[in-house]
Amino acid sequence: MSRRHALAVLGPGILIAATGVGAGDLATAAFSGSRLGTAILWAVLVGALLKFALTEGLARWQLGSGETLLEGTVRHLGRGVGIAFLIYLLPWTFLVSAALMSACGAAAHAIVPWTADAGTDKILYGILHSIVGVGLVAVGGFRWFERIMSVCIGIMFLTVVITAAALVTDPLAILRGAVLPTIPRLDSDGLAWTVALIGGVGGTVTILCYGYWIRETGRDHAEDLGTCRLDLGVGYSVTAIFGMAMVVIGSRVDVEGRGVGLIVALASRLDAELGGFAKTMFLLGAWGAVASSLLGVWQAVPYLFADLVRELRGEARDDVKIGIGSPVYRATLLGMATVPIVGLWVGFASMQRAYAIVGASFLPLLALVLLRLGRHERLRATHRNTRVYEGVLVLTLAFFVGFLGMVVF
Repeated sequence: MSRRHALAVLGPGILIAATGVGAGDLATAAFSGSRLGTAILWAVLVGALLKFALTEGLARWQLGSGETLLEGTVRHLGRGVGIAFLIYLLPWTFLVSAALMSACGAAAHAIVPWTADAGTDKILYGILHSIVGVGLVAVGGFRWFERIMSVCIGIMFLTVVITAAALVTDPLAILRGAVLPTIPRLDSDGLAWTVALIGGVGGTVTILCYGYWIRETGRDHAEDLGTCRLDLGVGYSVTAIFGMAMVVIGSRVDVEGRGVGLIVALASRLDAELGGFAKTMFLLGAWGAVASSLLGVWQAVPYLFADLVRELRGEARDDVKIGIGSPVYRATLLGMATVPIVGLWVGFASMQRAYAIVGASFLPLLALVLLRLGRHERLRATHRNTRVYEGVLVLTLAFFVGFLGMVVF
């Protein structure tokens, strides 16, 4: 398979991995590993499998009906559902944007300190990354964006996985953590971090962006479903391995109360155990993870607002361009890059946890929508939900509702 053909086939799956990895895996997995150890590696695998199932259902709906999931939701479930999602999407966008700026600022400070204070650097570097992200999205086309993201995912995957492998001292403990579902601390904090890990790995609301990415690559036919399953399998496999690696790395460092110093603490530990080269490689991989995630969110989330607003206004698809040319797209991009800057003054760990839990609450809603639309008459018979798939959706719904209920109450 040529490099160009491989990128065409696996590109959207790579984008899913690169966008979800930085936001959900690096920070949330490291914090979770620090608090609960490698016993919760199973949660990463569960999260990746659930996200694969949900994203596959989204792709099956779009290719079988010719509508994005947001289009289908508003047209077949009512404008009220669309308005409710818009109300949810606004605070989620604020949280994810602030969390990514914060993570980029922390990673950049660890590599090249701007000032002596990590908190100040988090703010300065976070703002700088936001501005650069807007510029890259505004001037680059989708193909250019796709190539940058594929390079980033390669760098961050190799550096972080190699680092984690060098830190493993008990392979059997890693195996047990991956196959035996346990939560070491059955208190609210332990449950919260477990839910955050399952919900954060592989993205949450950004799952919806996959539909716009496959449309950009020309996948508009029902026969393209096999290609989507292939690239999603590769993308979520990369996500799962990366997330498990970050749990392993986080389990070796006590970051309680460190906040913005998480990445610095991880790098210092690697310097002590593996030397300066390992520290540098990890920092580059960590920065690549969060920076590519920020770029992916900046490029993709405005699609959601543009598509949703168009549907709520009742405008035909051909009448409004979904992309950088859309006024709603441009306004969303600008708002994401500026308003959430105030979140940089909030503690890094608190922001990451809030973002991950709010994102996890979206997953049962997505499962409900796929259950309702999955047998719709508009779908081709070959693309409708099977009973097995609906069973997976019901389990996903019950799992997140149950866990989120325990965390909240």
